[in-house]
Amino acid sequence: MVFKKVTLIGRSTESFDHAVDDAVDRAEETLDNVQWVEVEEMGVEVGATENREYQAEVEVAFEIQ
Repeated sequence: MVFKKVTLIGRSTESFDHAVDDAVDRAEETLDNVQWVEVEEMGVEVGATENREYQAEVEVAFEIQ
């Protein structure tokens, strides 16, 4: 088996957990054979938004056919 990793940034106004879920949900919608996700970084956008925006940078690994 061979895997490829891509980096995604999920966003949420609720929490870091929801931001991670945002990235994972999008990965599962658009990529086949998603195997695992590694959370790399977390941050909060406060300047450019009216409310806080939680962000989670994740690496998504999926199997290449």
